[in-house]
Amino acid sequence: MSQSSQFSLLSQRRFGPFFWTQFFGAFNDNVFKTALLTILTYDALNWTSMDPGLLNNLIPGLFILPFVLLSASAGQLADKFEKAGLARYVKLLEIVIMMIAAFGWMTHQLWLLVAAVVGMGVHSTLFGPVKYAYLPQHLKPEELVGGNGVIEMGTFVGILLGEVLGAVLVVHKPWGMQLVAFGTIAIAIVGWLFSRGIPHSPAPEPELRINWNPFTETMRNIRFTRQNRPVFLSVLGNSWFWFYGAVILAQFPVYAKDYLHGDHSVFVLLLTVFSLGIGAGSLLCERLSGHKVEIGLVPFGSIGLSVFGFDLYLASQQYVNTSLVDVAGFLGQKGSIRILFDCVMIGMFGGFYIVPLFALIQTRCDRKHVSRTIAGMNIMNSLFMVVAAVFAMLLLKAGFTIPQLFAATAALNALVAFYIFSLVPEFLMRFLAWILIHTVHRVHAVDTDRIPEEGPAVLVCNHVSYVDAVVIMAASPRPIRFVMDHRIFKIPVLSWIFRTAKAIPIAPAKEDPWLMEKSFVDIAQALHEGELVCIFPEGKLTSTGEMNEFKGGIRKILDRSPVPVIPMALRGLWGSMLTRSPGNPFERSFRRGPFSRLSLVVGKPLAPAAATPEALQEEVLSLRGDWK
Repeated sequence: MSQSSQFSLLSQRRFGPFFWTQFFGAFNDNVFKTALLTILTYDALNWTSMDPGLLNNLIPGLFILPFVLLSASAGQLADKFEKAGLARYVKLLEIVIMMIAAFGWMTHQLWLLVAAVVGMGVHSTLFGPVKYAYLPQHLKPEELVGGNGVIEMGTFVGILLGEVLGAVLVVHKPWGMQLVAFGTIAIAIVGWLFSRGIPHSPAPEPELRINWNPFTETMRNIRFTRQNRPVFLSVLGNSWFWFYGAVILAQFPVYAKDYLHGDHSVFVLLLTVFSLGIGAGSLLCERLSGHKVEIGLVPFGSIGLSVFGFDLYLASQQYVNTSLVDVAGFLGQKGSIRILFDCVMIGMFGGFYIVPLFALIQTRCDRKHVSRTIAGMNIMNSLFMVVAAVFAMLLLKAGFTIPQLFAATAALNALVAFYIFSLVPEFLMRFLAWILIHTVHRVHAVDTDRIPEEGPAVLVCNHVSYVDAVVIMAASPRPIRFVMDHRIFKIPVLSWIFRTAKAIPIAPAKEDPWLMEKSFVDIAQALHEGELVCIFPEGKLTSTGEMNEFKGGIRKILDRSPVPVIPMALRGLWGSMLTRSPGNPFERSFRRGPFSRLSLVVGKPLAPAAATPEALQEEVLSLRGDWK
């Protein structure tokens, strides 16, 4: 895909109407919620005697309460019924809810507005499984990261514009409440009109019998999701992001008013820069990931969330203004730009974190269970957000300031990230590989779409350097089990990486016959389980830059497991620091310069019978050409 192709999806019927439907849903949610939170922050005495800080954490908690109670049912509905029709019914429900809210605005009854908050939570609960299960039905695998990026960008731009419009309209004198009341109804109608253009989306499991008991179905959803460990831990990682975001965003109204001493326009500015950061990060994911599901961006995003979350605390400590200011006055204060920069970067790294997780969940879960997996994720999200509201309220009640709450959340994020990445080392492995190919080398991958999306296969490649496996892993859309010389496997530091990647060490029969036989058993088991296995048939690193003779181990593998064989060639690595090229390795690296170019070329699959050592060597040599 071209760099701009993710935006070209907007002009296509399979994506455009759906995008605008979800955009106006997110937009309307936030016009209404932000208008309510703004009026309760800046005009609280005319509505209630409750503490504004408490309300700013309680109302978001009420909004996500339906996710806890109804997500299991919503996931079943999205798997059983055609999604376009379901989306239209959900948008009609939104119109009704906004009419109830309008009556609350007009009659000055807070309980009706709170009921509408819960109603919009129901609306979002029903639409959530449709939203993320729709994309894999209509987008190609290579479009998923870009499509998810555009959806996330649209969602957060919708949130941004909704928050800005809600905060501005509600304080407009003398028609603020009327503008919010009738504006939200109009937005709901626009969303319904777009939903009428969503193409037919068949139900993946129309015979599904719906279990209306939310508690038993919730437990069944979570149990099912736990069976796929990477997916389940991705769901947990996704839910943690919503915990983090809920804590940060819920504090913005009071933070802007009491700590930055700004009027409501400063609050709007904080929301604006945060949402722009999320949108930018979401869109950059496609470019940074090379148009594939690159979960190596997840640890990168997590690091940024902690670094800039803690720096927001430090920046807040250095902000000394105590007089009321508007946006212009705030921007003139010392330290204001640093605060805004931290908000942008928290949003941007949040985009790096969340988009690959969504794409991984969509591509690796059971196709017939996508909606229910998303529903399970929404349940976890909602539970984490409820805990986030309780967490924030408890810390504030215990005497924490809002900047201290930012610091505590950033520190907690670092601990959670370390825990999740220790449970699923693949995230960290992909991060290290991603760093390698974006710093030391610039890797150009050719025809990597020939690597199958599912099912077993053996990949064979020439062996040039100690980081061949890392480069191949970074270019592959799927995890790979590498077979490598046991001596390389034991190299300090690299050994930890190879173990984490579940590499299979092998030794010649004359050195360790037991290890050799165990290696072939492990390879057969991996292929039997549908995994990709990569071997270097030369059996050793080249010491001249030319390929060594391919050994006969490939035939032993294929005799046990007759699967397709995919030849590959690395080009441009010879002469780098981690090769056996003669001379001082640091001098070689200096001559090559930073960001040296290399290439990985993938050939056409060969049938098991045709994959002899001689044929494979000839094919790999042809793919490599003269560029060593």
